[in-house]
Amino acid sequence: MQISAKADYAVRALAELAADAGRPLTCEAIATSQDIPFRFLKGVFRDLRQAGLVRSQRGCEGGYWLARDPAEMTLADIVLAVDGAFLTLRGERLDDLGYPGPAAGLPGVWRGLEDHVRQVLTSTALSDLVRERLAA
Repeated sequence: MQISAKADYAVRALAELAADAGRPLTCEAIATSQDIPFRFLKGVFRDLRQAGLVRSQRGCEGGYWLARDPAEMTLADIVLAVDGAFLTLRGERLDDLGYPGPAAGLPGVWRGLEDHVRQVLTSTALSDLVRERLAA
């Protein structure tokens, strides 16, 4: 299994915002803090803004803020905002997947795996992630 770079970067960036919610953070600051390529992160923030997970303000006092309470934002919300699905097979969604013969049961295994991933991601709020770091 692979977790996309986009999903990983999005969660890490939003964790930075959740940990320092008192002020806006610039894309540059987050990229530096998390060692994420700046140009890539700009695209990630575009997706997050379109999904309503962050808001932004331009200018010298500008940057990014969370658009929702981190306790109400799950990791599932973040992954779906940037990837559109929890799990894909060769870039395709699992919805209409079917195999002939002896492999006919395999799509059920993949869908079961997707269900488990969904359960973990929907039961983990962004605030849980940040709280774990702060408690460590």
